[in-house]
Amino acid sequence: MKSLRSAALLSIAFLASATAHSTRKSLNFGPRHPTARYVTEPQVMSTLMSSNDPYDVAKSFLSAYTTSDYYIREDSYTDRNTGVTHVYVRQKVDGLEVADGDMNLNIRDGRVLSYGDSFYRGASPAFGKVPSTSHATHCADLAGEKMSVSGGDRQMVFAELANTADELYTHNCARPLAAVQEAATANSNGDSHDPRRAALYFMIAAHADAATVDDLTRDFDKHLDRMTVAHETHFVGKDAHPTAVISGLPGSVNPVKARVVYVQSPTENNETELHAVWRLEVEMQDNWYEAYVSASDPSTIVSVIDWASDSPVPRPGGKLNALEAKLAAGHVVSDDKPGSYKVWKFGINDPETGDRSVEEAWHDKLASPLGWHTISKKNNPTGSPDWLGKHDKHGDDTYLNFTTTWGNNVFAHENWEGRNNWISNYRPDAGAGLKFEFKYDPKTGLDETPAESPKDYIDLSVTQLFYTSNMVHDLYYRYGFDEVSGNFQQDNYGRGGKEGDGVIANSQDGSGYNNANFMTPPDGQNGRCRMYVWNTASPYRDGDLEAGIVIHELTHGLSTRLTGGPANSGCLGWGESGGMGEGWGDFLATTIRSTKDYKDFAMGSWAANQIKGIRNYVYSTNMTVNPSTYKTLDKPGYWGVHAIGEVWAEILWVVSQRMIEKHGYSDTLFPPQPLEDGTIPIGDFYRPQHMGKPLVPKHGNTLMVQLVISAMKLQPCRPSFFDARDAIIEADELLTGGENFCELWAGFSSRGLGTDASLRGGTPWGGGVHTDGFKLPAKCKSHE
Repeated sequence: MKSLRSAALLSIAFLASATAHSTRKSLNFGPRHPTARYVTEPQVMSTLMSSNDPYDVAKSFLSAYTTSDYYIREDSYTDRNTGVTHVYVRQKVDGLEVADGDMNLNIRDGRVLSYGDSFYRGASPAFGKVPSTSHATHCADLAGEKMSVSGGDRQMVFAELANTADELYTHNCARPLAAVQEAATANSNGDSHDPRRAALYFMIAAHADAATVDDLTRDFDKHLDRMTVAHETHFVGKDAHPTAVISGLPGSVNPVKARVVYVQSPTENNETELHAVWRLEVEMQDNWYEAYVSASDPSTIVSVIDWASDSPVPRPGGKLNALEAKLAAGHVVSDDKPGSYKVWKFGINDPETGDRSVEEAWHDKLASPLGWHTISKKNNPTGSPDWLGKHDKHGDDTYLNFTTTWGNNVFAHENWEGRNNWISNYRPDAGAGLKFEFKYDPKTGLDETPAESPKDYIDLSVTQLFYTSNMVHDLYYRYGFDEVSGNFQQDNYGRGGKEGDGVIANSQDGSGYNNANFMTPPDGQNGRCRMYVWNTASPYRDGDLEAGIVIHELTHGLSTRLTGGPANSGCLGWGESGGMGEGWGDFLATTIRSTKDYKDFAMGSWAANQIKGIRNYVYSTNMTVNPSTYKTLDKPGYWGVHAIGEVWAEILWVVSQRMIEKHGYSDTLFPPQPLEDGTIPIGDFYRPQHMGKPLVPKHGNTLMVQLVISAMKLQPCRPSFFDARDAIIEADELLTGGENFCELWAGFSSRGLGTDASLRGGTPWGGGVHTDGFKLPAKCKSHE
């Protein structure tokens, strides 16, 4: 271990000056669709069908609702927790997919309960016309935003792109936009329909290194000639489209996938028009982009989603093996293994809020039936560490048992070099007894710098990250983030969804400081979580040890996979949608650490070495301590997704306390373990179950977690605050019959999201005039 550590010192990024801090450049922009809507109470007559089959219901509804062509996406699924089938529909025009033409139908008992709709309904596509929104208009709007921001303290956030609007404009607009325009002017005679050009122009805008951008701009044609294109098509699949695979794009770590689709652009009369674009998937060292570049003018970038956020179909063919068949039938595999972890127990946020303890190896038997250190051989990544019995010629190696932080849900390891390589990175090996008990002694010795201290306890750091990440996986699973809804697992045990996507978790990532981020590609591709060292104290502090930061990042995976469906990672990119992606992480992290005796909580206070944490306010029900309301979004400094997110998290925190006042508090968020036959005991966790009805958590904090997660599945792609509020209220209607209707409305309205709240002149970035509304529905007058 010492030799590994010594050799690594020469190349580790965080051995730089304690004041050095690299910010991760990220592009996230696109239009706000004026015609998009979310309907929670469709007309009953139009949604009652003769069939109870949800897909028949969906087709009948769509035939009456739209004349447009479409296909039902293969990631549609039925929620085992609620019985609601979530059907995801993608629009097609002239045989081409409309990438932002989405409908999500929520169906139960032969009826469409609610739906989101962003289908295009205009005239034929406009060819050769410049879209009304692009990188250029984004930068013009951002210039206006930064002019309105003045004064105030600089705010630290998880990998905030920049601490000021000026820095954000400089990173994303000033040089990138000029470089793209320069390259376009010098190379105007090439084939504008060549996908390589679209990819290269995009890289000029997206790359963080100024010297590389200058090189791409200066030698555009030379780089273009080195790039190659191959075409791939798929034999089956309704949502399979011809794709160009571009190799050799400088700055990308894998070949770029490109295909022609339509996207919508707003018009002056609050409608939309279609434009043909190249849809690019560009994976870079610090970003994973879904970008849309004009097919007629490849120097025009129309919209971008960065799958990196800072801070349902059974397998076709073949038979299930005996274990998978047992799991699919609902039976539990009792396969308790020895082992222990010396960690800060789940619920203890950081080293200052509690002590470490030795926790016996535990796993939720429904979420992780074989434990945290076992993977099926067919889904084990090539080049993995050795497993127990690897060299036993007579052993049964259908399932592989590991003695390191390598398992079905999470691969945890150091990443001091800050690169994308991960399989062979260092992990602690606890031996056959799985005794993960390592030292923690954060002291600065005479021969060490403050930056070196975290490396001394890397075994603990990786163990803590592995433990926290698995606990979050198991917890979210029990509230409905399972295989069919797009969770992260290497092996889905025959229970649906796409597998092969366990979370790659980097401890002490060397690519920056004071940072954390999560990349969420569509279902079936590994999520990536990167945790960083914080240079805010001496010795430096390790973000792996602050559970709230880890939970916040992992929750990006939850909200991105659930909103808009597992196959669509582009629903929470910017504005209120992107802000709520941050807010859900703060809310669930705060809920997990909360206690029966109410307290206010700060986010990131230990890592940042700031009592009030990294947000503008601590989370509190006291308006004097945290005065955030919907109207707060109008204030200078609330242009970024993290600031928007803390307003949403505060609103959820206030609503949650209303639910706790009514239903009480549960000391555990984990439901009871299933019985051998797969049934879930009621215990003191659930209310008595009614025949054919879903289980309902009986306490306010557990019920609120369930409503928030269920609502993510109900809400539309690119939701607003209003959409997400309505989805939570609808989730309660579906789960409890609406018995908390007035409590929920009272909580939302107390922070300005009442029935009379409004937004005038909304922009894609979350701008506009927000008006607080404090009114309740008529039947809730007694709650005023």
